[in-house]
Amino acid sequence: MKRHLSAGKSLALLAVLGLGGSLATVPAAAQEPKSPRVEWGRCPDDVAAEAAPTELRCATVSVPLDYTHPEGEQIDLTVSRLAAADPDKRRGVLMLNPGGPGGSGLALSALLVARGLPSSVTDRYDLIGMDTRGIGHSGRFSCGFTQDSPYYSNIPPYAVDDAAVTAQAKIAEQTAEQCAANDHDGRLRHLTTANTARDLDRIRAALGEEKTSYLGYSYGTALGAAYASMFPERADRIVLDSNIGDTHLDRDGIRRYALGTEQTLPDFAKWAARRHDSYGLGRTPEQVRTSYLTIAGELDKAPVAGIDGSLFRLLTFGHLFKQTQYPQLAQTWQAILEGDETALRGLSAARQETPPGAPSPNDNALTVFLAVTCNDVEWPEDVRTYRRGVAEDRERYPLFGAATANITPCAFWPYAPAEPPVEIDAEGPRNVLLLQNRRDASTPHRGGKMLREKFGDRARLVSVDDSGHGVYVLGDNSCALNTTTRYLVDGEMPARDTSCRAD
Repeated sequence: MKRHLSAGKSLALLAVLGLGGSLATVPAAAQEPKSPRVEWGRCPDDVAAEAAPTELRCATVSVPLDYTHPEGEQIDLTVSRLAAADPDKRRGVLMLNPGGPGGSGLALSALLVARGLPSSVTDRYDLIGMDTRGIGHSGRFSCGFTQDSPYYSNIPPYAVDDAAVTAQAKIAEQTAEQCAANDHDGRLRHLTTANTARDLDRIRAALGEEKTSYLGYSYGTALGAAYASMFPERADRIVLDSNIGDTHLDRDGIRRYALGTEQTLPDFAKWAARRHDSYGLGRTPEQVRTSYLTIAGELDKAPVAGIDGSLFRLLTFGHLFKQTQYPQLAQTWQAILEGDETALRGLSAARQETPPGAPSPNDNALTVFLAVTCNDVEWPEDVRTYRRGVAEDRERYPLFGAATANITPCAFWPYAPAEPPVEIDAEGPRNVLLLQNRRDASTPHRGGKMLREKFGDRARLVSVDDSGHGVYVLGDNSCALNTTTRYLVDGEMPARDTSCRAD
């Protein structure tokens, strides 16, 4: 059995965890866009390969780069379709978003089908995936990140002290400057959640649909909440899975990653304690937690095989997303405790072996995450604010708080938000189903409760006694699966908030 992650998967994990002047006016949300109908054809080769054996059809939809000038420059968004399997039962389209911001969604329908999306859903909906603006096949944006760039993850590194925050501030400022320098035509400022929600409505119109249903995961919940708020009369059945708590990701949202880590690591600790004879990480959950703190502290002092305390904490955070990743995480911890540098070297090999200046495969994901996150809302600019936050969260959330509270490039972002963040509209139809695991490292249960409160009677919250990131189809809880499927198929919204027991 291999005792390390492949370098490619490790670096991909790190990346996902990837306005010079204000615009004078904001376009009216209710105005029906005029879009030509789409013409379906072959998908790009990489999308077809990722979706195989499911066959998708793809098309492009033109949308304004700047919605304050709708007749100005247009950008082409690539969308995919898995047509409803039973035309007699078809009721509409279900748009999909995998999160990020920065994740490609063109093959998401195929992934969900492979994971067991019920045929009662695929019979009734055209599943519509897409690369949202700036991503992949939809006008890819780039800050020019390379394999040897000091900025390799959108989660800041763990700051062991004030000096580490100051050092990270320099990297954050350089990163913001690099993005500005690569924004040759001033397009980066138009990457926002509000603009992407407007794009969704353009796609809906191009598909010839009066309304659209929607299933979004992680950051996709922010996008879906924005769409349901900006276009309540056009939003059909909305499912928001693993909620970040608002229509945007702000500093408080990223700091909640530390809360999620504190709530989720105990599940791994119980798992590892039951397997102490195999991995040697501790005979009790408390001992496993102590092993984490000990390993991290030792790596802060002396990295092993290119892995320092910051990377160790980030790898642990990412592996808490799914229980199926626990064995790999246990292997990594065990290799560190045993000083097995051969097993660990693969985690950092790609960054060490590629030539200087080689493009990062995660450049696009890193870029879009930064642009949307920084463009959506104002961030504190004073480094002292982040020093205080790191000190607070190091005490509150010792596992990961000094990372998620650390400074980001948003503090130095060259563009001011073009408009305020989208406000949740609680006055629309009761059509928002919120799904939330009780223990989720990146979107803790609090995010679902926050969105439930903001949507009021428009929403119902399904809380699942489970651990990990992703509930519907991506998780393994029969209650949540059945509740969501009933809603999508029959429109049966729970009468009240629901708790699903562990299977």
